[in-house]
Amino acid sequence: MPKKKTEQGPLTPAVLHILLALSTGERHGYGIMKQVEADSQGKTKMGPGTLYGSMGRMMEAGLIRESDKRVDPGMDDERRIYYELTGAGRAALEAELQRYRGVVAVAEGRTAYGH
Repeated sequence: MPKKKTEQGPLTPAVLHILLALSTGERHGYGIMKQVEADSQGKTKMGPGTLYGSMGRMMEAGLIRESDKRVDPGMDDERRIYYELTGAGRAALEAELQRYRGVVAVAEGRTAYGH
């Protein structure tokens, strides 16, 4: 049986933004779009096609899942589906942030010496 790949490559910007949006708690699709916009200070606006296409692939990869809870059923539309990170999603986010930290360290090292 083939061994499951444990290390994944760099994440797409859309996937990174979705993971970041879900890192503080579960959200529904529109809430994720609004959080991405807020996180990027309005520079990134994710449309429904990008959002749900990415989320479908993320669910297949085991990075996110539908939540069985609702944030506040009395204040919310029951048709809204909430999503949350899985353990694999948290690990992928942390690995990506580590990659970014490494890139920033290299860049800072080079710019500090004028190279």
